[in-house]
Amino acid sequence: MFRWISALLVLCASYSSWAAIDIQPDTLYPQVEFETSLGKIVVELDRTRAPITVDNFLTYVVKGEYNNTIFHRVISDFVVQGGGLNPQLEELPAGKPIVNESGNGLSNSMGTIAMARDNDPHSATRQFYFNVADNTKLDPSKRRWGYAVFGEVIEGKQVLEAMAVVETTTNAKLNWPDVPVTPIILKTAKLLPKK
Repeated sequence: MFRWISALLVLCASYSSWAAIDIQPDTLYPQVEFETSLGKIVVELDRTRAPITVDNFLTYVVKGEYNNTIFHRVISDFVVQGGGLNPQLEELPAGKPIVNESGNGLSNSMGTIAMARDNDPHSATRQFYFNVADNTKLDPSKRRWGYAVFGEVIEGKQVLEAMAVVETTTNAKLNWPDVPVTPIILKTAKLLPKK
């Protein structure tokens, strides 16, 4: 009897953890709402063009891993980047790097969302950025990998534009330039219900 109850508890725990990370695998264009300290932004993701990237990003969203993080890199007429640091400027744990899907036909144009990465083309984990200009130089070419675009802003472009012009400085703790003087907080990122 005890084994049966234990097995049932394990099964329920497994189901609840699976249900807790439902990333809407059958939704081709899932939407995510960002509640930031400057207002709301809604993005529509493109699972048809970037399925690995969308699934990776949504896993962080659904697990609440982007909640109470900051946009730590702002370069006007270029990008607004976030997803990897908390307000104390500490780097957050990341999962395994994903395959680069930059050759999917989506361009780093104004208002799109893409994955940040290191020099290794397949090093993207949790950090993402919004393009605040047409950054075609970040697209792939015959000689180099690009940065994978996986969606676009469909609401709140004015919020993104406001983010792009905040005052920045070189942060002494990080020894990084382009850090907002007044932190831009990503309060919550949530997957919106299926339409």
